[in-house]
Amino acid sequence: MDKHYLTPLFSPESVVVFAGRQDDEAALAPHAKILHEALRAQRFSGRLVFLDIHTTGTLADLAQTRADLAIIALPPEDVAAALEVAGRMACGAALVISSGIGPELAVELKKIAQREGMHLLGPNCLGIQRPALQLNASAAGPLARTGSLALVSQSGALTASILDWARNNAVGFSSVVSLGPNTAVDIAQVLDFLANDPQTHSIVVYLEGISSARTFMSALRSAANAKPVVVLKAGRKPAGNEAAQTHSGTIVGSDDVFDAALRRAGAVRVRSFVALFSAAKCLASRYRPVGRRLAIVTNGGGPGVLAADWVNEIFLDLGKLSHESMQALKPQLPALASLADLIDLSEDASAEHYRLAVEAASRDRQVDGVLAIHSPKSGVDPAEVARALADVKRQMTKPLLSCWMGDATVVPARGILLEAQIPSFRTPEAAVGAFGNIASFHQNQQLLQQTPPPLSALAKPDIEGARLVIESVLAERRKVLTEMESKTLLAAFHIPVTKTILARSAHEAMMIATQLGFPVALKIDSPDISHKSDVQGVALNIMDGASARDTYTNMVERVARLQPGARINGVTVQNMARARRGREVCIGLVTDDPFGPVITFGAGGTMIELINDRAMELPPLNQFLARRLIERSRVAETLGEWRGASAVNMEVLEQVLLRVSEMVCELPQLREMDINPIIVDESGAVAVDARIVIDHAPQAASGSSSQYGHLAILPYPARFEQVWPLPGGGEYTVRPIRPDDAQMLQALVQSLSPESRYFRFVSSMAQLPPMMLARFTLIDYDREMALVAVLKERKADPDGEITETERIVGVSRYITNPDHTSCEFALVVADDFAGKGLGSRLMHSIMDVAREKGLAEIEGLVLANNPHMLKLMRALGFSIKSFPDDPEFKMVSHTL
Repeated sequence: MDKHYLTPLFSPESVVVFAGRQDDEAALAPHAKILHEALRAQRFSGRLVFLDIHTTGTLADLAQTRADLAIIALPPEDVAAALEVAGRMACGAALVISSGIGPELAVELKKIAQREGMHLLGPNCLGIQRPALQLNASAAGPLARTGSLALVSQSGALTASILDWARNNAVGFSSVVSLGPNTAVDIAQVLDFLANDPQTHSIVVYLEGISSARTFMSALRSAANAKPVVVLKAGRKPAGNEAAQTHSGTIVGSDDVFDAALRRAGAVRVRSFVALFSAAKCLASRYRPVGRRLAIVTNGGGPGVLAADWVNEIFLDLGKLSHESMQALKPQLPALASLADLIDLSEDASAEHYRLAVEAASRDRQVDGVLAIHSPKSGVDPAEVARALADVKRQMTKPLLSCWMGDATVVPARGILLEAQIPSFRTPEAAVGAFGNIASFHQNQQLLQQTPPPLSALAKPDIEGARLVIESVLAERRKVLTEMESKTLLAAFHIPVTKTILARSAHEAMMIATQLGFPVALKIDSPDISHKSDVQGVALNIMDGASARDTYTNMVERVARLQPGARINGVTVQNMARARRGREVCIGLVTDDPFGPVITFGAGGTMIELINDRAMELPPLNQFLARRLIERSRVAETLGEWRGASAVNMEVLEQVLLRVSEMVCELPQLREMDINPIIVDESGAVAVDARIVIDHAPQAASGSSSQYGHLAILPYPARFEQVWPLPGGGEYTVRPIRPDDAQMLQALVQSLSPESRYFRFVSSMAQLPPMMLARFTLIDYDREMALVAVLKERKADPDGEITETERIVGVSRYITNPDHTSCEFALVVADDFAGKGLGSRLMHSIMDVAREKGLAEIEGLVLANNPHMLKLMRALGFSIKSFPDDPEFKMVSHTL
């Protein structure tokens, strides 16, 4: 079962084609003509059979022609019949290449494919290309050259355009997948396959929309954890949202949220078709994530300065040579060369000077990548300089990019760079932007590795009390909480708030203000008023009781006049926040379709919408994510020592963000929230005002994740952690795997005997390849689970110091099958822990998780010559049967 479930679609050994008869060209559909030519233009590595559904014969005869993949390119009225035939032939997958098939017929085709157990790509797509298999099952043009870049596109026209561009730029592909608007196999499933595809080293995605945020984020995170992913998203929506009832909801648009989602998934977003090509060039050159420091080698000051300006514009750093590198390089360069910032070789630069400078930059620890810019100069052959770069590139491990300016005189040089797989650009800005994409991938990988639990390690919040407040408001058929109710919710999660008391008369306002102590603030309390200052419903710095009484009367009369239909509960009285040099920030929540809740952070106060400062992150948060969220805001620049004020207490601000994350995870009823302003200074933070919008919790899916079904990223499931005793003394912890377990998992695999490794992986590999290691450690807890048994070992070093280290001594895992009712398991235990009950405990634990998830059956393949594993399976009550596809294996299964 090591094959991916989409293997019949993307790596078929036999293909049957329903595209009409080639000898009757007049009767062929337009896509069918193109498909016939595409399939016959090269020899497919497997078996290819053409069938006509109108030929005489019985279904029984057709059923003898078994195939992995059925390709259908017929008129709309014949597609369903062909799909039925493919089902009778036991095809594992079907591809419908067509256009103009409506949603009704698309739904019918999905039902047929589901009934017959086929994975359906299409209808209304241009098909797929798998160059390594010599398979061009598409209407997107000639077969692309073989390479390591995968292209997934939701636009047929864009697919064809990229392939046309790739032919002239020596870019090859492992896979090309065109997805239609109604396809059954969606973008998430394709990404899931490519994440596990050894031929694919990087992925380019053109995206117009997604149906399920959870499955998309799961697949994208899995893919981006294993290989670089670049996304071009079309269909940006305007940021304004007239229906929003909080500032955050007004400011944040769905495109901003998509940015945050991609960043958290570890992928890189580009903004234009040109930038997508630039990224594809870099990915095709197999460049991997690096830092932000780009060294610029140039023979002209102007182009170099343009490049340096763009480095600053997109928040990269200019890579500068160390003092030692400059001292060694300077004597070898022309007299007018400058090395202070740019590596400006001057107009006298030769090919040899370029070679020396690029070599020095590539060796320098202060440089992460190199951009070589060449402007045409008389007496210097651009092609010779390009050849020097091609020689240097063979020894380089860092990205090398080039910009050969000009046109007619540099065409041969660009050909040399292309052949050497050095990405070449026509402008300095484009080259710097392309490096920026590689650097962004490196940064986003840090965000991807974060898998926080729903609750932080801070004091436990009063979740039940918060739910009671929400339920009472919903019972009144209200959705907007009053300031009192909003602050009660914040206080339940230990977010500091100003003490607030509701006064229902002018006399009460005077008494409450006197008891609280002056100065106080008065604010109108109404469920129908979103922004109090818009109706002059806020009065600050009230200094005595008479003023409090008069202010109450005037405020209620004024609000009633300005907004006659509003219900007025009274006026809240609260102490003025005393932080004279505090900064005003706003923490908010918006709910996006389809990504769900998103936490925002930015400048606060009354000018919030004018300043429009919003950074955002998908929950759950941990301290690392909270710190990065603050750093991305513009107001972050004022939080350090600023204009004579001390730096704010950043730890407290991070804790408030963690508390908001807890609220979002535990209260699915939250829709919008403004905590504005939060006044923060060196001593702490306090929420002065808050407004929360709620609604009934979204319908949750069945299974254990239902509590967090409203989140696009499932939190770390800390509830599955357990401590168990070891026979003979000691104990070990069974817990869900984390991304930072990669090194310990690799150590476990390396420590296994060759026999144990073969029993687990059916391979003689001595260690897990990086792609597989990434795939095993960063998992989507919604569709799979891996439990590790972790042993703490105490050892004395030569000096007698006791050090405690952790070691993984066993792993059990399951992954949900495509039917969503059963799962496939795997188990491995360290050789020195065999026979100690560890395997049995890990299997019981993983079965408990699968049972809680709502799965009905767990199954797996065990080598027939693995007696210890088969004995364990019998002891656990698994049924053991022969596996018809391979006699070397036994199929074991257990009802949950």
